[in-house]
Amino acid sequence: MWPFTTLAEARAWERDFHSSGHQPWHLDPDQTALSFTQGYLGFQDIGRVTARTVKGRDARIGVGLSGPAGVTGSAAVIHLVRYGTGPDAPWEVVGTDDTTFSLTIPGYGLIVRSPLLTGGRITGVDEGIRIQVRQPSSAAPLGTSCCTPAGGNGRRWKESVPFSGAEDPVLTIVASTGGHIAEVERFTVTAVRTG
Repeated sequence: MWPFTTLAEARAWERDFHSSGHQPWHLDPDQTALSFTQGYLGFQDIGRVTARTVKGRDARIGVGLSGPAGVTGSAAVIHLVRYGTGPDAPWEVVGTDDTTFSLTIPGYGLIVRSPLLTGGRITGVDEGIRIQVRQPSSAAPLGTSCCTPAGGNGRRWKESVPFSGAEDPVLTIVASTGGHIAEVERFTVTAVRTG
């Protein structure tokens, strides 16, 4: 999903790293998770690691709000894997682990077209779900939709989002909610493919 769209890109980074030390943060799952959240998704207020589990080539990194004081908990748990086989294979974001906010439609890895139907479940009060379709090669989202009202305990939600300009083989679908203490308080992601 991110930061590499192909194994060839990951291997090219490894070669650059070995020759020049280029972008060492790819070897740190915490920094990769925060770069994904702040740099790729643009969620600047989510800048703190809240939980960390690393087992071999698999990591789950909780990320949460940097402030205000007293705010605890994770906005999301980022799932990462080592992309490649070598000892310096970089960390790659492959999704999120969700407990109270999920994005299950479309299914992971499916080929999609515009308009895209998204959906999942949410637990919360007075939520407004925003959807973005993103690709690593573009700074701006390819499409957005806002703000589907949702709430309750494990309640289903659905939202359609049109998008255009997809060039990368893998797209990231992001669902986020917030507005109580920050613009983005929770988010969930999935990866899909372009046709």
